[in-house]
Amino acid sequence: MANAVARQLRKRLTIGETLLWKELKELRRQGYHFRRQAPIDKYIVDFACFAQRVVIEVDGIQHQEPEALAKDAARDTDLSWRGFTVLRFRNDEVSDSMHGVMLEVLAALGAVVKQE
Repeated sequence: MANAVARQLRKRLTIGETLLWKELKELRRQGYHFRRQAPIDKYIVDFACFAQRVVIEVDGIQHQEPEALAKDAARDTDLSWRGFTVLRFRNDEVSDSMHGVMLEVLAALGAVVKQE
């Protein structure tokens, strides 16, 4: 069931997810493989690098509501308990500051970041 839902979600990525996915695919050259809309137990995460145990979520405005914030915090705690580092970015962060987002992603992966 989760795999079918994940397949459907892959067909309709948000703009922020699409932009970030383009960048994450480029990391394959450095040996990092991300999956999009990946099932992890009862969750479907936006992006996951299973080898490095990193999860990335791209959040829309609905995630700023108190109920959503509480739900996201519980989900992040559960994923952390399972050994994942969870990174959350807002859609506007992805579209306005991709360089900063990718620096955080690379740091979570433990990648060596070259200064530009």
